[in-house]
Amino acid sequence: MKVSVSVVLLLLCYVNGIKAVTVESCPLATGSSLQTAVEATVTLTCMTDESIDPSNQELQWFRNGVRVNLAEENRMYRSSLCVQPVTKEDNGVVFTCQLKGDTSVNNSIEFDVQYPPDLNDTKEVSVGETSAVVLSCDVRANPPVTLIWKKDGEVLDLATGSYKTTNNGITAELSIPKAKRDVHQGTYVCEVTSPVYGITSRTFTVTVKDKVLGFPLGPTIAGVVVVVCTVALALISRMDKIIKCCKRN
Repeated sequence: MKVSVSVVLLLLCYVNGIKAVTVESCPLATGSSLQTAVEATVTLTCMTDESIDPSNQELQWFRNGVRVNLAEENRMYRSSLCVQPVTKEDNGVVFTCQLKGDTSVNNSIEFDVQYPPDLNDTKEVSVGETSAVVLSCDVRANPPVTLIWKKDGEVLDLATGSYKTTNNGITAELSIPKAKRDVHQGTYVCEVTSPVYGITSRTFTVTVKDKVLGFPLGPTIAGVVVVVCTVALALISRMDKIIKCCKRN
């Protein structure tokens, strides 16, 4: 029992001797994680405790390791940061407050920024027969979303129609290497489901036209006409010389 009491007293002394800075947030964080949303305003406040030498209470803020410039009056004892507005790029960012004179005395908070994918629109897509077409959707979101492709109101069977899909968590693509009117023309929907924001989608109206010639016919004809006219004008300008040469002969 005596040993246990001694250990407890020793631990209490150790805890009381710890120097610390505290970071508070509005809205309130859960532990070291702060959940917020795009366009919101977040205020972070850093404070020193009484165990720190009053002459060594200058504070510094860092955003992902990069120092944040602070006004001189916002550095001592208590320092505040205002993040307004919160953006997608703030997701996963760590804000750290530390003592300037002792960098081991610090505290951090990480942003968990929630936002839906940027969808809910319609695009018109026109493609020539046998040409390639790519339908693209921005699926970047927090929390992550699930995705399905639909064609003419039905879930698309990716095993048919020579479709290819990719999804890197930022952009999802449906590719058709060789479009065929009787197979690929129609209305496609990129439908994503978020556990927070529900269902959003992008609609593509795909029209497959007759095969486009491999070369531009109009510009080619115009080029031929220009060449012929140039040659004709050159011959006309030299006609007098040609006639004189013939007479001498």
